[in-house]
Amino acid sequence: AFVVGAGNRVEAAGRRAARCARQSARMAVATGQAPASAGASAGAVAKMSKFDKMRAKFGTREVKTPSGDEVGFSYEDFESGIQKYEKNTAMGDHVVGTVVLLDKSGTFIDIGAKSSAMLPDSELSICEVTGGAASVLEVGDRREFEIISSEDASGMLKLSLRRIEMKQCWERLSQLQSEDLTVFATVESVNRGGAMCKVENLRAFIPGSHMSMPASDDLVGTSLPLKFIEVDSEKGRVVMSHRRAAVQSQISDIEAGAVVTGIARGIKPYGIFVDVNGLMGLLHISQISHDRVEDCAAVVQSGQAIKCMVISADREKGRVSLSTKTLEPEPGDMLKDAQKVFDSAEEMAARYHKRLEEERKAAAEVADDIVSQLDISELVDLE
Repeated sequence: AFVVGAGNRVEAAGRRAARCARQSARMAVATGQAPASAGASAGAVAKMSKFDKMRAKFGTREVKTPSGDEVGFSYEDFESGIQKYEKNTAMGDHVVGTVVLLDKSGTFIDIGAKSSAMLPDSELSICEVTGGAASVLEVGDRREFEIISSEDASGMLKLSLRRIEMKQCWERLSQLQSEDLTVFATVESVNRGGAMCKVENLRAFIPGSHMSMPASDDLVGTSLPLKFIEVDSEKGRVVMSHRRAAVQSQISDIEAGAVVTGIARGIKPYGIFVDVNGLMGLLHISQISHDRVEDCAAVVQSGQAIKCMVISADREKGRVSLSTKTLEPEPGDMLKDAQKVFDSAEEMAARYHKRLEEERKAAAEVADDIVSQLDISELVDLE
């Protein structure tokens, strides 16, 4: 039994040596080297890598790499061709893209770059979006976007529609301010300084000094006519005035020659400021009476109700000039008895307009007489 076992072990060792020799021979053929001895073959096989053993077992195939002339172009040509279609973009650039996918993580936009760009839901619109991207965009829509980030590790850019709309809103506000137009806005909230509203989807502030009524919670939800005071896109500031809009609305209803009733609010050395339904007019000291007035406070008291005639109304500047001198029955009546002047204001205004109309007609008749007395032939000779 011992002899038989030893014989089997010797036979197995011989088989292993023969197998190693065959593998070494195949490897030598594959690499073009001379075959080694059996002992050396066993050591070489033990040191062979997995890939060397596979090549020795299955052989190798020669791969012929075509040259540039055979394929029609070189690697340099291929690289230059790719660079022609690369899109050089930077943050702030505007690009045109097509919506390719609406996803929970955002909207994918094809802008012609090496990978699709991402439009986050927070950048869909300047207005609040409640229905997600599907309520604003559809697959296949082609829109203009602004790039708001650099490429990430996967080469993806982030885009924005909100910033595009915001720039358009600022441009619209600047145009409205330059044209001095009146806009309507709804009060959203009030505070100690004034009220907040939205104009063209941008938040605007109405100072308390530019409100024609106290800023209280009752104003929330009220639509007010407003005029622009300041539009600054760099600081993100929009300041509006309700008083200016109200003044312009009232001044459009005031005509020269009309009699108005107001309250004396400010007594100055040069005249009296009169509040006419929220519209401030000036009764200049020279327009109080035909007689000389030394002190305005001696004629009218602050808070007193007075009647005046409108002698001019500047709609552009919001200025109204008033007069009581034209309402005096007799020169100096404002200094003697101002109430008498106020009581007969409408009657004296009618007389004043009648007198102006008579003077206008008289001036027109004089002009016609002068023209009729001219010798037309002499005028032709002068030409």
